[in-house]
Amino acid sequence: MTSTQTLLDPEVRSPEVRDFEGALRKRVVGQDRAIRQLSRVYQVHLAGLGAPGRPIVNLLLLGPTGSGKTRLVEATAEVLFGKASAVLKIDCAEFQHSHEIAKLIGSPPGYLGHRETQPMITQEILDEHQTDKLKLSLVLFDEIEKSSDAVWQLLLGILDKATLTLGDNRRVDFSRAMIFMTSNLGSQEMSKLMTGGLGFSNTGPDDPQTLDQKLYRTAREAARRKFAPEFMNRIDKVIVFRSLQPFHLRQILDIELRRVQQRIMSSPNATQFVFTCTETARDFLLAEGTDSQSGARHLKRAIERHLVFPLSNLIATRQILLGDYITVDYDEGVRRLAFLKEEQGALVAKTEEQAENTALAPLHYGQAAVSTALVRRALPD
Repeated sequence: MTSTQTLLDPEVRSPEVRDFEGALRKRVVGQDRAIRQLSRVYQVHLAGLGAPGRPIVNLLLLGPTGSGKTRLVEATAEVLFGKASAVLKIDCAEFQHSHEIAKLIGSPPGYLGHRETQPMITQEILDEHQTDKLKLSLVLFDEIEKSSDAVWQLLLGILDKATLTLGDNRRVDFSRAMIFMTSNLGSQEMSKLMTGGLGFSNTGPDDPQTLDQKLYRTAREAARRKFAPEFMNRIDKVIVFRSLQPFHLRQILDIELRRVQQRIMSSPNATQFVFTCTETARDFLLAEGTDSQSGARHLKRAIERHLVFPLSNLIATRQILLGDYITVDYDEGVRRLAFLKEEQGALVAKTEEQAENTALAPLHYGQAAVSTALVRRALPD
């Protein structure tokens, strides 16, 4: 009796994981390695092969400020649950003193204010966004290095046994949770490695690959100096985010412009319109949004200041009406953006091509997004 064997390929990924990874790449720019590692974790969860009695994964995200650490967690929530807020976020800067731990787990019975102090983490809050198809929770401890030793002691139990005991002795089960921890540890050392500043790539003698290797070693060493060995041993993966290069910022700009367009189309004031930015306008926003200390965060502020605020004024003064088509250009004479409205009846031929360029691609994986047909209905005949 003979038998045949088939060679299996463990590198093949399921369609769900491919879709998950592709959706993350549309939202997070310049961090392909981090996305790949997170996709592998998601594959293990879908296969049901996670370690029993522990969280699905414990991830420590390190890297320059403004490089997308928190954004990766929010993007994961968008892809899986359709909204960035589907994350239990703990801002560790609020827990720099030991007594503030009561805000996190509640006060024990008998303490003054016991009934008034509601814990930030309960089983109901943790499971709030779970669905029948996806029994998964996302938990983010932001800027973990700023928290007190009391928070770290709590984390030891969560990371190892997937259990948290509240002040009233209730237990919270983290076995269906992905634990993310972000930190800017090593930022000062990283700034010395990058002539362009934090969050941006070096233009000095080191090539980008060499620079990234130095950043990785710097971040790992900074984490080892800060955290105790028992804490580091409970972390499944340390992901170091890479420095952002100029072409990454342009991609981020396109994503942020798409988000502004969706805000306009979902506005409750019934003044939906379509806008597009010229290349000179984009160059201006990039120049204003490039900041050595804030990374991509400063780009968002530049968009709000130079684009969103003026558009808000134009809407409030009824210079922009329902169905208008706005071209945003740059006026070199006054060194600011100029807003031009197309005349009625001149738009129909432009809708197909320019609607896509103005950010009407889907922003939420698995949900209906703003479509070209909706733009046609908003534009005048």
